[in-house]
Amino acid sequence: MATGDTRQAVMMAARSMVQARGYNSLSFRDLAKEVGVKSSSIHYYFPTKGDLGATLAHEYTNEFLEYLNQVLSDSKDRRSCIKSYVEVFRATLVRENRMCMGGIMAAEYADLAPEVRVEVLRFTNKLVDWLSIVLALDAQDLDAEALRKWAFAIFSAVEGAQLVARGCEDVQVYDDILEAYWNNGPFPSR
Repeated sequence: MATGDTRQAVMMAARSMVQARGYNSLSFRDLAKEVGVKSSSIHYYFPTKGDLGATLAHEYTNEFLEYLNQVLSDSKDRRSCIKSYVEVFRATLVRENRMCMGGIMAAEYADLAPEVRVEVLRFTNKLVDWLSIVLALDAQDLDAEALRKWAFAIFSAVEGAQLVARGCEDVQVYDDILEAYWNNGPFPSR
């Protein structure tokens, strides 16, 4: 396996493991076995688990933002943007009942290395920033602070809905919760 291929394979395997079992269960030994390399090979790319976790969270955030920014450039309708946003979380559940990496890492925040905490906070802030922009598309009467609070409410609601649905091992639970959000809040009615 070429050097870049090994690093990418480690990243993909680590991402799957974290989304399925959480950051605390991630081990270099399990990763090495999954990728088919020695544990020392993983340490070559990521000297510590914190280095790996920070890189995972950073790249995950960047990929998510790239998708979201494309959604926003394709549509300036806030409801359709939010629908695309919540569909990402649903799709993650459908893939073997996995969780959003930012959400699952946030649940383990106290156990994270400082460099991973920085990236988890970056994830939260970037998604809340994006949601604030989307909400502002049709809410000129709200100031920046009110938009940010609303964005945090949506961010938290969707992360929570995913967590509850995962615990129930039923994507329909997610769909039902989201339907309630659309009908009764916190999502915009128009």
